[in-house]
Amino acid sequence: MKLIEVKNYDEMSKVAAKAIMEQIQTKPNSVLGLATGGTPIGTYQYLIADFTKNQTSYEKVITVNLDEYVGLEKDNPQSYSYYMKEQLFNHIDIPENHTYLPSAKNIDDEEAGRNYEKLIDSLGGMDLQILGIGENGHIGFNEPGTSFHSTTGIVKLTDSTREANARYFATMDEVPTHAISMGIATIMKSRKIVLLVSGVKKASVLNQLFHSDINEDLPASILKKHPNVTIIADQEALSILKENKGSVYS
Repeated sequence: MKLIEVKNYDEMSKVAAKAIMEQIQTKPNSVLGLATGGTPIGTYQYLIADFTKNQTSYEKVITVNLDEYVGLEKDNPQSYSYYMKEQLFNHIDIPENHTYLPSAKNIDDEEAGRNYEKLIDSLGGMDLQILGIGENGHIGFNEPGTSFHSTTGIVKLTDSTREANARYFATMDEVPTHAISMGIATIMKSRKIVLLVSGVKKASVLNQLFHSDINEDLPASILKKHPNVTIIADQEALSILKENKGSVYS
C-alpha cells in the first residue's frame, strides 16, 4: 500500500481528484467506482471545478457506485442516487445512462446483487475504485465479519454505522437498517484503489489497518493483498500511526 500524507481534508480532496482526472486523461472511457458519504464530497467539488474550468470530458466515462440504502426511492434526498446527482453528476457532462448504482426492492432481493455483479463484469470491472473507511473498518457497507469472498448483496447495517449516518436523517428511526453493497471480492477486482481517510475519528482504524493482520473483523485489512492501493490520509487521520514507535509509516 502506498501512503500519501496530506495536510488536511482539502488537500486530500485535491490529490484524490487529481488521481481521478489523470485516470480519465489516460483512459477516457474509464470505469470509475465511486463512493458516497462525507469523505468524497470535497473530491467531487474539485472535479466539478476542473470540469467548469478545463472541460475535462466524462462523456465516455462509466461509473458504478459502491452501495445504496434498501427502502429509499431514487428521488429521496437521503438516497445515494440523489447524493450522486447533487454532488457530481448534475454538474459534469456524464450521460445519465453511464451512471450505475445498485438497487434492491427489499431486504430479500438476492437477484439485485447478482444483477449488479453481471453489470460490473460486462463493463470489465473498475479501472479505479474510490473508497472511504468506516470507524469500524468497513469498506462499502461491508461490516466487520463480512467474508472476504463476498459479492454484491444485501447487508444489515451495524448500530454504529447507522448512528454514524444518523446525522443525515431527521430521526434515528428513519435511518435504513439494510443496504445493498458491492462485495469485498468485487472491490478487490478493481485495477486501482484509492482509499481516502480524513479526521481524528479515523485515526484509530487507520492505525489498525497498518498494524493488524489481515482478518475479516477489519474488512479494510484485505486491501493489503491488493497490488495497487494508494491511501491518501490527512495529518489528523495519521496522528496515532505517527505516534507509534517503529511504525510501518516511518
